[in-house]
Amino acid sequence: MKKLVAGGVATLAMVLAGSALAASVQDVAERYRKLVLAVGQHDANYVDAYYGPPALQRQVEQEKRGLAAIRTDAQRALADLEGRKAAGADEALRVEFLRKQLRAMVARVDMLNGKKFTFDEETALLYDAVTPHHDRAYYEALLAQIDKLVPGDGPLPQRVQAFRAHFAIPKDKLKPVFDAAIAACRERTARHVELPQKESFVLEFVTNKPWSGYNWYKGDAHSLIQINTEFPIYIERAVDLGCHEGYPGHHVYNALLERHLVKEKDWVEFSVYPLYSPMSLIAEGSANYGIEMAFPDDERLAFERDVLYPLAGLDPSLAGRYAELQKLLARLSYSDNDNAKEYLEGRFTREQAIEWLVNVALYPPEKAGQRMQFYDAMRGYVINYNLGKDLVKAWVEKQVMATDPQQARAQRWAAFKQLLSSPRLAGALR
Repeated sequence: MKKLVAGGVATLAMVLAGSALAASVQDVAERYRKLVLAVGQHDANYVDAYYGPPALQRQVEQEKRGLAAIRTDAQRALADLEGRKAAGADEALRVEFLRKQLRAMVARVDMLNGKKFTFDEETALLYDAVTPHHDRAYYEALLAQIDKLVPGDGPLPQRVQAFRAHFAIPKDKLKPVFDAAIAACRERTARHVELPQKESFVLEFVTNKPWSGYNWYKGDAHSLIQINTEFPIYIERAVDLGCHEGYPGHHVYNALLERHLVKEKDWVEFSVYPLYSPMSLIAEGSANYGIEMAFPDDERLAFERDVLYPLAGLDPSLAGRYAELQKLLARLSYSDNDNAKEYLEGRFTREQAIEWLVNVALYPPEKAGQRMQFYDAMRGYVINYNLGKDLVKAWVEKQVMATDPQQARAQRWAAFKQLLSSPRLAGALR
């Protein structure tokens, strides 16, 4: 009897200790959410989404805290997390999430105060990752393969651009093409992911933006998806953007975080999304990997050739060759990171960076200026798309044990859904 009572007291103590820890972590989460909103008063792009209490947002706007005070409070919140032993794997991920998000916040505040970081220092602090780097010779070897696929006279960038011109979606066909693409992205995602019952989005076509597409998550499983029509939109972008901005990309990622972490667990830190933070590598990486999750190569080719090409009035007989070009162009993606690094660290002039975009990354010349605007505004954010995708893909593939293709696909989706519903950051994927 004495042992039983002692054991009961010990168990009660453990429960109380666990409650105290949870309350302490919850307190840090509440402070973190408020600090994110406070940074947003100094950086208009910092808060990408917020669907917490409107009164809290109004309070932060009235307080108008200075950057020095915000930085001090963020460091105090970090100190409160130090040495904490979480009660279980989920809470351990939560604590690590808050720690890295707060560390990124301190770095962003420092940048707003004028502190300079190298490209790799910046991405390590803000996104919890550093991209691999390659020299021009590495990319020229890839360009040689593209050169064989697009024969003809004249420089390679001009030949590629002339070939791509066959695949621009006429402006009067944009809405039906995107409607069909997004519907297919949703239908394919819904086979594997239980979507919130009332999830929805509004699609808008806009101009004069430094990006090609954007998802503005509004809460309650609702998004505003905007597509920039300032420059020609090529046929592959319909599936790319439909998946990336919608299903199973940003719209689904935010909706699942809201359902599983905010509403079910009351993890209030997920009701706000700071753009310059480790969350973005997972958000952009999963959105890009989600494209091939929804549309494996052969299925994508068939869908684009048989559905989207006719809707756009394009020649379906060219679909196979164009798909091969897209695969090769994708292998050039890290050239974007290297170009941004050289430009932002001052080794490339603006003219040299544009030359690299056109001749190495094979960017359409008319879009090179838009990409430079992205570098200026978003800086090291560029790594989140390609490095993020590669890290997400590698983590998901590690969870796949089946050799049967159908079973492997189901396991891949199960792992992907787990990632979309969790606080994992890049460090947990490596």
